[in-house]
Amino acid sequence: MRESRPVVLTRRHNACLIITLNRPEVRNAVNDEVAGLLAAAMDTLDTDPSLRTAILTGTEGFSAGMDLKAYLHGETAEYEDRGFAGFLRTPPTKPLIAAVERYALAGGFEIAATCDLIVCASDATLGLPEAQKGLVADGGALLRLPRIIGEKVTLEMALTGRHVSAHRLHQLGLITTVVEPGSTLETALEIAELINRASPEAVDATKKVIMGASGWTGAEAWQMHVSITTPIWQKPEAREGAQNFLNKAGPDSDPDI
Repeated sequence: MRESRPVVLTRRHNACLIITLNRPEVRNAVNDEVAGLLAAAMDTLDTDPSLRTAILTGTEGFSAGMDLKAYLHGETAEYEDRGFAGFLRTPPTKPLIAAVERYALAGGFEIAATCDLIVCASDATLGLPEAQKGLVADGGALLRLPRIIGEKVTLEMALTGRHVSAHRLHQLGLITTVVEPGSTLETALEIAELINRASPEAVDATKKVIMGASGWTGAEAWQMHVSITTPIWQKPEAREGAQNFLNKAGPDSDPDI
């Protein structure tokens, strides 16, 4: 049964689509309806040329994962063949930023881990508690996390269910930015604006290489790298960009990480 108010909110901020999970009474847990709406939002992001980036956040927190009450009534919180939350098997091609406040647990943590960048509040609770409750994390975290934070840390998180701090996951390279509580969306918007200033073709090529590299081997990696990046350098915009770069006043004109 559909809920009386929107369970996923979307709004535009310039070229950024802000997607908000809006079920705070169940800690933004994901059911079939939410999965379908998230899939639709990701389609909008990828097919609308006026959109360059998206931010995924939540009302009064991020997400505690699957709606277990809905699961007990036969729901999977998946959408068609796109996996949990409607996009974890098929993430968008355009950059997606997670803005995590308060908690990202179980499937909620897997949602955040699927995003390209994660801006996280310093006091957020993060973890994969499924195994301790007779369940298993199956939203892709067990595939993605080992290559980002390492097998041992992933095993410890998934087997013990212990919470891991935002600062620890920042040190390990999963969380890209840690900020004061309440400021994740603002910071994510600042990052999105920087990405939106870049060439759409260059952003697309960059993400394709970085996300594809782990599946390429040896000479294949360079072949794919060249096939994706060379067309960018051959565009007239590349010469214009190079000239603009040379014309800049100094190092202070570029943003710092």
